Parts: sequence; structure tokens; C-alpha cells
Amino acid sequence: MFGLGWMEIGALIVIALLVFGPEKLPQAAAQAGKTLRNLRRMANSARDDLRAGLGPEFQNFDPADLNPRNFVRKHLLDDLEDDWNNQDKPKELEPAAATYTPEPVDELGFGEIPPYDSEAT
Repeated sequence: MFGLGWMEIGALIVIALLVFGPEKLPQAAAQAGKTLRNLRRMANSARDDLRAGLGPEFQNFDPADLNPRNFVRKHLLDDLEDDWNNQDKPKELEPAAATYTPEPVDELGFGEIPPYDSEAT
């Protein structure tokens, strides 16, 4: 739960008992629960309003996709994972790799002046 272990949760409970006391702790927990529900309701309402305002072409829009980490994972790393998972394909099904052969280039000898192109400058 939230990356907390049992020791951390126990320490938080002890601190809450010391701060609020055993009489007011249930009231504080109930108030925290109401606040969390209200925040969640407001976030869902804002997301729905955003989707309605953007129009039908953005019905699958998720605000979490705006996080750069999620954006990179979704648009770049998913392709890499697909490639990684499809490595077990037989060689006959893979397309043949194109080979590149560079064109021969005339090299200048020592002391030769390269041709000058007045239109290129």
C-alpha cells in the first residue's frame, strides 16, 4: 500500500494516536476519508469535463498520458517490447535485409585543388 511496509504503517498509527489521541482518532480518520472521496470526485469531474470539452476525437484521452514517462513508455518503448517479444520468429518469415553499397568516390591526391562551384556559395 503506497510502497509502505508494515513497520512504516505501524509507526504512522502510533504517531496518529499520539497526535490526535484515542478519542479523536476515529473522527480524524472519517474526515480524512471524506476529504479523499471529495478530491477523487473532483478529479473525475475535471477529467470528464476535459474530455467533453475536447470533443469526440479525444474520447480515449487519458491525462496520465501527458506525463513524460508514460508518453515515452507508450510511444517509444511499446515498439521495442513488441520487437523483443517477436524475436522467436523463424527466419523465413522475416523480411530480407537491404544491403547498402556505397558509390565509388573520386579521391583527391596530395596537393590537388578541389573543384570550385561558384553557385554553391
